[in-house]
Amino acid sequence: MSQISRREFLRMLAAAAGSLALQRLLSACGIKPTSELQPNLTSTKPSPTQFPSATPYTPSPSETAVEVVPTPTATTVAAATSTPLPPGSPDLVVARGSDPETIVYRALEAYGGMGTFVPQDARVIIKPNICVAYNTYEYASTTNPWVVAALVKACLEAGARSVQVMDLPFGGTQEQAYVKSGIGEQVEAAGGEMVFMPGFQYVSADIPNGVDLKNTKIFGGVLDADVLINVPIAKHHSLSVLTLGMKNLMGLIQDRPMIHQNLGQRLADLTSLFRPTLTVIDAVRILMANGPTGGRLDDVKQMDTVIVSPDIVAADSYATTLFGKRPEDIPSIPTAAAMGLGRSDWQNLKLEEITA
Repeated sequence: MSQISRREFLRMLAAAAGSLALQRLLSACGIKPTSELQPNLTSTKPSPTQFPSATPYTPSPSETAVEVVPTPTATTVAAATSTPLPPGSPDLVVARGSDPETIVYRALEAYGGMGTFVPQDARVIIKPNICVAYNTYEYASTTNPWVVAALVKACLEAGARSVQVMDLPFGGTQEQAYVKSGIGEQVEAAGGEMVFMPGFQYVSADIPNGVDLKNTKIFGGVLDADVLINVPIAKHHSLSVLTLGMKNLMGLIQDRPMIHQNLGQRLADLTSLFRPTLTVIDAVRILMANGPTGGRLDDVKQMDTVIVSPDIVAADSYATTLFGKRPEDIPSIPTAAAMGLGRSDWQNLKLEEITA
């Protein structure tokens, strides 16, 4: 079977789910479906320089027309997301040092550089954690802005056509969160683009390998991405124990509250859909308690570390050790490992530790 790209695969999922709903609607209205219906997922970015006051964002319902294509089989998941690594590459890299950009670059060098993951002319989406609009990065509730900027810079140096950075906060507006976190400023300085996520740009996608979660609405911009880089901050979470790589993917879907029902399984199901090309866990400063929003510097621990792997399960598994925990303490990790989405036995993997 020929390998398909991540972008083609996700578009197939959205199209397959959307076409069924659309055909039913058209049939009920006495209209014959045609193949001329095409998606319109053009992103629009607000231009105001003054941001409104922080208020919780509630996505609006969306109706999206999509093209009719064959339903993908579950076997296309691995083909759509596999990233061949140079011979001898580590499975997992842990880099430590006082400068975030330096340790990101040193970690990537262990894999042969960002070009291993980002093809020429690729469209890249970087997904940090920008969950609230009222804490600066020092409080470790949002991803370190210099870690994100280093990834943007590395992607562009590898020949990426575009690098877009996005998240949808649950506390405050996107505009304010992008500014308050410091991520917006650093991303734009590095040549990337901060993207807003309006509710009407979410589309329905089936999850072929999902055990409990079979369908969800994802942000349509993800459909245009050739590469997805997941950049969570490692932090405590009152419901999921920790927020790491798999938990961070929730920021790409519309209905996040429903994920908390059967959280471990549904996070694993969601991971089977997105399969990030690379996971970079920001542990420069980690939140040890009162997560996910934090708000007390006493809860923050300086670690000066990044954890990098194409295996999201391995990255999450190692990150648990920073909190004195084990992979099995986080329900999503053994669940995802059992689904074949990665390995939780990080001790048996090829680990490269770097001090920069």
